[in-house]
Amino acid sequence: MNFFLTGNYLRELGKDLYGFDFAHAVRIDKDDNIWAIDEGANMAIVFNPQGQVIRTYGRKPESVEGGAVVGVRAPQFGDFATKLFNRPTDVAWDAAGNAYFSDGYVNTRVVKYDKDGKWVKAWGEPGSGPGQFHILHSIAVDREGKVYVGDRENNRIQIFDGEGKFLTQWTNIGAPWALCITNTLTQYIYTSDSVPGRIYKLDLSGKVLGVFGKPGKNPGEFGWVHQMACPSENTLYVGEILNWRVQKITIASSK
Repeated sequence: MNFFLTGNYLRELGKDLYGFDFAHAVRIDKDDNIWAIDEGANMAIVFNPQGQVIRTYGRKPESVEGGAVVGVRAPQFGDFATKLFNRPTDVAWDAAGNAYFSDGYVNTRVVKYDKDGKWVKAWGEPGSGPGQFHILHSIAVDREGKVYVGDRENNRIQIFDGEGKFLTQWTNIGAPWALCITNTLTQYIYTSDSVPGRIYKLDLSGKVLGVFGKPGKNPGEFGWVHQMACPSENTLYVGEILNWRVQKITIASSK
C-alpha cells in the first residue's frame, strides 16, 4: 500500500459499484485486501489488491423493501434479517482470520464471521452496562485475540474475549471515535477523543502513556478524527472529517 508511504494518488476503487453509498471506515488486512465498511449501504465490501470485489457482507436494502429503518434493530431470532447490518462502522481481525464488525449505530452489537465469511455469532444490546453499547464506533483486536470496542457515547472502551465474554472496560479516555493497535512486538493502542481533538496512547493494560492534540486546522491539530492507522509504535495516519485530510503523525520516542 504505497499510498501510506508517500501520500501520492494512485487510483480509485469501486466507482459506480452497486454496494457503495458511503464508507464509514476502510481497513486493510494482512493480505492487503481492502475492506470498505459502508454505513449507508449496510454492507462490507472486500476488494483484493487488484481492486476486484472478492466478498461482501450484509445486503443493501432494495427499494421495494423500504430500506433499513433508522432506529430499528434487526429482529433477534431465527430469520435472515438477524444477520443483516444496520449502519455498521468498522472491522478488525484476529490471528485466525476471524472478522469482528462493529454493527454500531442501530443494531448495537459486535458481529463475528470466520475466515471463510461464515456467520459465527453476535453480542451486545443498547445500554450502559457491561456488554451493552451506545454507538459502537470503532473496533480493534490484539495479537492475543482480545476485542476492543469503542463504545463512543458511553465514553469507554470495552474489552472482550473472542467469544464475546466481557473482560474489562476503560473509562479514562473520553469518547473513543477511532481505535488502532500497533503490530509491534509490544503492542500499543491509540484512541481518539475526537471532539476535544485529543489522541491517547495506552498499553494493553489500559495505562495511559501519553496524550496529545487539540482542535484546529493546523498541522498537529485535529478536526473530528474519524479513523486511524498505526503501522508502528510512533507513526500514526489520522483521518479527519472536518478538515477533509489525512495527517501523518510521527511521535518522538522517549527511549
